Amino acid sequence: QVHLVESGGGLAQPGGSLSLSCAASGRPITNYAMAWFRQAAGKEREFVATIRSGGATYYGDSVKGRFTISRDNTKNTINLQMNSLKPEDTATYYCAAGLIPLGSVFSSTNYDWWGQGTQVTVSS
Repeated sequence: QVHLVESGGGLAQPGGSLSLSCAASGRPITNYAMAWFRQAAGKEREFVATIRSGGATYYGDSVKGRFTISRDNTKNTINLQMNSLKPEDTATYYCAAGLIPLGSVFSSTNYDWWGQGTQVTVSS
């Protein structure tokens, strides 16, 4: 079992930055694809970014060029650097882990372990 805990959420102004972290415990994340999803009030969960075990990264269209996902296997953590934030980035952000050798990294159903989420609010 992989236990995931997110941190770093909060309030940011439009155009500002926030950095989210996800700490994993229970198993090394070395072989896992690690991802961030988000869910705004009244909306479906949305893919944000993922980083495969080999380091390949993928981003949702709405965050490309603004968000950067990274991982540190030595610390069993992943991070999401969010720049040029927009009000529409407001959501609860969830960290997820999954063994996804051939499946789609974009689908939340392919991830086995989830954190509890951290709130990000972008507002002036």
